[in-house]
Amino acid sequence: MSSHSDTCDNQGYAKRLVAIRFSALGDIAMTVPVIYSVAKAYPEMEIIFVTRPFFGRMFINPPANVRVMTFDLKEQYRGLRGTIRIARELARLRPDYVADLHDIARTKVITAWLRMHGAKTVTVDKARGARHKVYAGGEPQRQYIDRYFDTFRRLGLDAKTVFSPVYGKENYNLPVRIKSPAVGIAPFARYANKTYPPEKMRNVARQLAARGVNVYLFGGRGAEAETLASWQEDGITSLAGQFPLEDEIAIMGQLDVMVSMDSANQHLAALGGTKVISIWGSTTPACGFLGFGQTADDAVCLNLPCQPCTIAGSDECPKGHTNCLRTLSEETIVSKVMAKL
Repeated sequence: MSSHSDTCDNQGYAKRLVAIRFSALGDIAMTVPVIYSVAKAYPEMEIIFVTRPFFGRMFINPPANVRVMTFDLKEQYRGLRGTIRIARELARLRPDYVADLHDIARTKVITAWLRMHGAKTVTVDKARGARHKVYAGGEPQRQYIDRYFDTFRRLGLDAKTVFSPVYGKENYNLPVRIKSPAVGIAPFARYANKTYPPEKMRNVARQLAARGVNVYLFGGRGAEAETLASWQEDGITSLAGQFPLEDEIAIMGQLDVMVSMDSANQHLAALGGTKVISIWGSTTPACGFLGFGQTADDAVCLNLPCQPCTIAGSDECPKGHTNCLRTLSEETIVSKVMAKL
C-alpha cells in the first residue's frame, strides 16, 4: 500500500483504472468485493483504489493487479488545496479510466481534473432524486453493491461477482481462540434509531449463551468497549476495542454467524465470509445497504408502515416511539440465529 506515487509507468499493464471513495467504513467495505471481482475479470488492467489510510486497510490479500493509494485528508491533503494535490498526483499516473464511487465535492474536483487529462470518467449513481420514494413502503432503492458494479459497466467493464473471504479459514494466526458454535454480536450503530435497545440485545446474548452458543461482542474503543465488558458472563466474551481492524475481520471470519445492526460490522463480517443477520430500524434493506452476499431473508425487520423513515439513519424517531426496534422481540432474533446455526 502506498501513500502516494509519482510514477506514470503502467508496469506492464495494458490499461490503468483509478477508483475513488474516501468514506465511510461500511460503504468502502462494500467496494472490496466489487473491486476484487473487476480485477479478476480484467487481469491485464491495473486498478488503483484511492481512499484514506484507515479504510485502505480493508483491502486484504487483493488480486495482483490491485493496489491502494491513501491520502490523509486531515493533514497534508486538507481542503481544496489538498484536493488539487491529490488530483495532480493521480494525473501523473495517466489513468485510462476513473470511477468516482463517492460523488462528493472532493471527488467531483478530482474526477474533473483527471477527465481534463484524458481519462474516461464515470460517477456512481446515488439516485438522490429518487430516494424519497423508498419512505414508508415505497419503491426500493438499488443495492449499493449493485450500483458499484453498474458504475464499472458504464466504463465497459462488465464483471461477474467473484469474491472469496479475504482470509482463508486456516491461514491467519488469530489473536484469540474462537470456540464453536460461535456467534458475534455488534450491537451499536452510528445513529440511535438504527440501534436495537442495548438491554434487549444483552438479553439476546444471554439467551444464545443459555443455548450453548459462544457469544462474542464487537464494538469500538471507549464507551462501547466499557459497556460490552459489563455484559460478560459465562458464554459471553467481549472483544470490543481490543484488536486492529485486520484482526477483527479475521476473527469475524471464524464465526458461524454475525448479528449486526445496519452498520459497518455487517460489511466487515461479509469480508470475512461469515453469514450475517442484520437488524433494521429506521432504515430497511429497501434503502440499499444490504451487505455482500446477504438477502432480505437475512434481515430482521418489522416492516412497519412508517419504515423506513430515513436513508442513512438519524438520532431521533420522527414519530417519537422507535417502535421499529422497541417492539422487535428478542426471541425473533434468537430464533433467526439458531436457524442459521
